[in-house]
Amino acid sequence: MISFELDVEDLADTRFAISPIHETVLSLRVLREPGLSALHLPWRRSVLGRLDALDADLLMSLVGPDRALPDFLTPRPTRFAATFEEELTTVRRTPADVVRRDVLAAYARGRLPDVLRAVAADDDAPVLALRDAICDHLQRYWDAAIGPSWPQLRLVLEADMTYRARQLAVGGARLLFADMHPNLRWHEGVLHIDKMIGRHRVAAAGRGLLLVPSVFSHKPAPPVSAEEPPWLAYPCRGVATLWAPPPSVDSTALTSLLGAPRTRLLGLLDEPLPTVEIARRLTVTPSAVSQHLRVLHATGLITRARDGRHVLYRRSPLGDQLVGPSSTG
Repeated sequence: MISFELDVEDLADTRFAISPIHETVLSLRVLREPGLSALHLPWRRSVLGRLDALDADLLMSLVGPDRALPDFLTPRPTRFAATFEEELTTVRRTPADVVRRDVLAAYARGRLPDVLRAVAADDDAPVLALRDAICDHLQRYWDAAIGPSWPQLRLVLEADMTYRARQLAVGGARLLFADMHPNLRWHEGVLHIDKMIGRHRVAAAGRGLLLVPSVFSHKPAPPVSAEEPPWLAYPCRGVATLWAPPPSVDSTALTSLLGAPRTRLLGLLDEPLPTVEIARRLTVTPSAVSQHLRVLHATGLITRARDGRHVLYRRSPLGDQLVGPSSTG
């Protein structure tokens, strides 16, 4: 069990952060163990097809036999929403002794894989070379597996923070932690995290508490080291909504929302078209089409780009969601 002692000042300094590198590193567990979270299986299937060109051995080896991960790969967020590249820069600065310590700790109860054997060297050079190789692999993995989905992931994370902030405002710390996870227990000013490999108690002592919601975390994850200030990554709400297919579109409802002319126009723009061609296909005047295009563009449902003398219009991703996959001209 790991425990955080939090006084009134620490609770007043409780805050949230989003960490893209946490999601990237924690997702490796789901890739290695598909049974860990059935909710992520659609994501896992889509990602596996994009990883053919990556050497997955090194990345998969970072997950220890107890699902432990080297702590240096998930640094404490320093601001609300750093970019992945900013956080990866922090990881690239990790000293050799910390890399060595954290990798060996992840394999405290298992045999160190050959691909990580460099950490056992007395010389720092191979350890630092391994650190840099890990960072290079993580960058490519982010680009292929997490980055494309990051806007959706971030929306879910921010929705969870909004909910938690309201819980804290309405019912204090007791309500904040009540439904966060079964392994968390708040009692008399102490937050207890059960079923942890380590066992220590940390006094916040005015440093506050940092909470990091995570899509890929399956249980609360505090730092393994007792020397770090209190912070906690925890499973966020709403994960089941991430990879579900979009609901089917009711064309009648869409017509009621936009009107028949704009619905027909939006359905036509699955390819870039100029105003005159749109008018020809809809058998209306170009001036009538232009009025509808202005409204649809102002609401973000279509995009436009100039091609020579013509301006081409096409449905935006938001417009695609409204029209649905079965749209027809």
